[in-house]
Amino acid sequence: MSATLGTLIKQLEPGWSIGLFENLDQAGLESSSPWNNAGTGHSALCELNYTAAAADGSVDPAKAIGINEQFQVTRQFYSHLVQNKQVGDASTFINPLPHMSFVIGDEHADYLKTRYEALKPHALFNEIEHTEDLDTIKSWTPLVANGRDGSQRVAASRVASGTDVDFGSLTRQMTENLAATGVEVNFGHKVKGIKRDGAGWTLTVKNNATKAKRTVNAKFVFVGAGGGALGLLQKAGIEEIKGFGGFPVSGQFLRCTDETVIDQHHAKVYGQASVGAPPMSVPHLDTRFVNGKRSLMFGPYAGFSTNFLKTSSLWDLPLSIRPHNIIPMLAVGKDNMSLTAYLIKEVLKSRAKKDDALREYFPEATGEKWELITAGQRVQVIKKDAKKGGALQFGTEVITSADGTISGLLGASPGASTATPIMIGLLGRCFPKQFSGWESKLKEIIPSYGVKLNENPSLYAEVRAETDKVLKLA
Repeated sequence: MSATLGTLIKQLEPGWSIGLFENLDQAGLESSSPWNNAGTGHSALCELNYTAAAADGSVDPAKAIGINEQFQVTRQFYSHLVQNKQVGDASTFINPLPHMSFVIGDEHADYLKTRYEALKPHALFNEIEHTEDLDTIKSWTPLVANGRDGSQRVAASRVASGTDVDFGSLTRQMTENLAATGVEVNFGHKVKGIKRDGAGWTLTVKNNATKAKRTVNAKFVFVGAGGGALGLLQKAGIEEIKGFGGFPVSGQFLRCTDETVIDQHHAKVYGQASVGAPPMSVPHLDTRFVNGKRSLMFGPYAGFSTNFLKTSSLWDLPLSIRPHNIIPMLAVGKDNMSLTAYLIKEVLKSRAKKDDALREYFPEATGEKWELITAGQRVQVIKKDAKKGGALQFGTEVITSADGTISGLLGASPGASTATPIMIGLLGRCFPKQFSGWESKLKEIIPSYGVKLNENPSLYAEVRAETDKVLKLA
C-alpha cells in the first residue's frame, strides 16, 4: 500500500518531497512477502467467502463484482508501471494461473452451482466454467482428482485467466524506483512516535543500527505498517481511531519440497472455510511463483499469537487496549466464541491432522514431501457497533483524520490486490483541492478510470486485451 501510494503521488506531483521509513532492512518482507499472504491477485474468481450463500440458498454476486472491478484497476496500474519501465519485466511479479473453486458433498456442490449461475452472466466473470465431472477436474488439476473416491460428489468452478502475484517482488521494485526518482527511502528505521505539529506532524524515527533518533516533519503521513498501523495511529491521537481495536490471527502453510509433485499442479484451488474460521483461513492448494521459481503450498492452518507482525512484540495486543476500545473488544470476544473455539482447535492440531487436511484436496499426498512454514500475521479490525457494542471486520479499513493530514490502513483481505483503487480513494479524501487536477493523469494511468467495467463489456474487453498483452498474461 505504501509503495503504491508513493508511486502514485510521485507521478501526480513529481515536485513533492516524499520520505519512506521501513523498520526492516528491505521492502516487502512482512505482509507483502509471498510466503506471508495468499498472493491470488484477489479478483473473487475462486474465493468463496466473497459470495456467501444467503439463508434461502441464493448467491449475491455484488461483492465479488466489486472486488474484481478493483483488481482490474490494479492490473491497469501494473501495466502502466511495466510500460513506463518503473518496474522490471511483468513475469518478475505477475504470472498467468487458473483460479479454481473445489468443494465436496451435496450441499457444497449445490452452492457452487448456484454461485456459478449468479456470476456467469456478468462481463467480469463470463469466462467461468463449472463441472461435477471428475475427469474434467482431473484435466484441470490432476492432484485434486487422482485417487479420489468416484462415488463422492464433487464440484469445481474455474477461470483459466487468473493470476498469481508476488507482492513482495512488486513492492521491492516499486520502492527501488521511488529511490531512483528522488524519494528518501530509509530501511532499518522505526517510527517511534507521531505527534501533531501545527497543520502537520512530527515523527520520531529511530535508526535500528545506530540507535540514534531524529525528528521528521511532514504535512501528510500515511501509515502503511500492516499490523503495526493500529499502534501508530493510536500514538497520533486522532479522534477517528477511537473505538478501533485489533485481533491477531497467525497461520502456517505446508510447502511442497518435491519438484515432481510441484510440476503436476498449475492452479490456485480454493475450498470452503471450516465453521467458525476467519475468511483468510479458507483452505487452498496453490501454485506460487516466488523469485521466478514455481512452488506449491497448502493451507493456511490458523493459529493465535498476540504480536501484530511476525517481527514485532508479543505485547502488541495488550498494549493496543485503550479505554475507548475495550468495550468493542470485549463484545467481539463474547460474540465470536466459534472463532475462539476454531483457533484453539487449530493450535492443538497435530502434524498428522494437518496432513489429513491436505489430503482432502490432494488425496495422494504424502506428508514427508511437505515442510511446515510460518505465514504472516493478520490483524482483523474490531470496531464499535451501535447494536452489539463491537464487531469483528474481515475486510480492509482506511482510517483518515478529519483534516486529511494523516491516514492509515487496518485489516487484511483483499488487501494488496486492491491497493491501487484504495490509494486513489485515499488521495481523493486527503487532497480534495488537488484531486480534480490529477484526474487527467489518473486517466492515463488507469484507462477505465471512473467507469464500471462490468457495466461496459466492450471497454472491459479492450482494457483486458491491452493489459494482458503488456503483462504477458494472454
